[in-house]
Amino acid sequence: MQTQLFIGGEFVDGADGAGIEVHDPHDGSLLTEVAEARAVDVDRAVEAAGKAFASWRHWPADQRGRLLLKLADAIEQHAEELALLETRDTGHPIRDTQGLDVPRTAATFRYFGGMADKLQGSVIPVERGFLDYVVREPIGVVGQIVPWNFPLMFTSWKMGPALAAGNTVVLKPSELTPLSTLRVAELMAEVGFPPGVVNIVPGYGATAGARIVEHPGIGKISFTGSTSVGRGVARDAADTVKRVHLELGGKGANIVFDDADLNAAVQGSAFAIFHNQGQACIAGSRLILHERIAEEFLDRFVTLARSIRLGDPKQAETQMGPLTSVGHRDRVLSYLAAAREEGSEVLTGGGRPQEAELAAGCYLEPTVIAAEPSHRVAREEVFGPVVTVHRFRTDAEALSLANAVEYGLGGGLWTRDLSRAHRTARELRAGMVWVNSYKRVNPGSPFGGVGRSGYGREMGFEAMREYTEAKAVWVNVDADLPRLYG
Repeated sequence: MQTQLFIGGEFVDGADGAGIEVHDPHDGSLLTEVAEARAVDVDRAVEAAGKAFASWRHWPADQRGRLLLKLADAIEQHAEELALLETRDTGHPIRDTQGLDVPRTAATFRYFGGMADKLQGSVIPVERGFLDYVVREPIGVVGQIVPWNFPLMFTSWKMGPALAAGNTVVLKPSELTPLSTLRVAELMAEVGFPPGVVNIVPGYGATAGARIVEHPGIGKISFTGSTSVGRGVARDAADTVKRVHLELGGKGANIVFDDADLNAAVQGSAFAIFHNQGQACIAGSRLILHERIAEEFLDRFVTLARSIRLGDPKQAETQMGPLTSVGHRDRVLSYLAAAREEGSEVLTGGGRPQEAELAAGCYLEPTVIAAEPSHRVAREEVFGPVVTVHRFRTDAEALSLANAVEYGLGGGLWTRDLSRAHRTARELRAGMVWVNSYKRVNPGSPFGGVGRSGYGREMGFEAMREYTEAKAVWVNVDADLPRLYG
């Protein structure tokens, strides 16, 4: 397992020789130490990426695509290794890293491998005698900052479209979870990506991240993380007039109408909030229940929450693992304390599990809270296995509750009424809406939010446009030009 920085096609030590300890959130044990990138290392990475861009941008698109397809194949060939590495680093249960994270990562690289030569330009109808055509060109060196909750998958979401479009990359994984990204870099070198096309610089946000954002040699920043940090990224990137893509926080509304299939809604709502311990920006963290079915729904939902098997994420039977770090676990606990102080009612969970074998880890119980919409736990992104419950009588009231927060990333609804489904989806203030499902993603479907959830989109043709610039070319075919001088 590589633990150095990846710059210019080689694994190298950081210039300052500093390191970052990486811990297993199951028991707090030290997994390894990786090299820490600082500003000088980011500068080296940008220089390498700039040199590589001069030739990479001119590669035939289908050849760039072939390398991404080879990478997808390599990820599948090393699926077991990558799944275990991701599980040990993040606490994500092995059943999910094997069944979701690794397959989705390979599928994303494969999608953009096929997309590389599909991005088309256009011809604009203009006045007679002129041809006006528009081509899409790569931006150049792009800086990408990946969060700690789905590091492997998000690496593919960021790098796939950027590379397919002809850009080169300087990517900073989280200091908490850098291991799977470094392994992907190793696979990229093995399948033949030219030196400097991709550079991986694990480091802290205040040093490596800040330098990526402010570096004049980087033309675009793609950041996934909290809204508070995203604001700072946007401010700092403005000094060098970079393009910025922000995928930020969420507070997903999950509406269950009185005509919903309750069995499906209960199961889907549990996945919406408890998958990956609730550490997902699109988590369905606010259950909005019609008053006629609220009691029956909660009876089933609370029973299911209490049945979820917490444990070592490396074990196949584990359904929910630890949160990814001690600091984050304590942050979520502070929200639970605030909820009690404000008068919220904890219906189940609400603290650390009592089992001795879980005491050393970052575990929290699946938690269901009846809260007022004004309570902090119902307004702010908790980012843990915590869902608040609210009730409504009318469709208009449900929408009012759903749209009452500053975020607008994802939301869901459960109903058998087709007209209601389309009407509610139209009125929900969100970049993504799921009907009778939740948290579905696909490489072809745009992913992103509105409001305080950011701007720009991952995935699909939208992502390719995010990583290119439009250039209009005017050609005088047979027009007589007016004589303005002489």
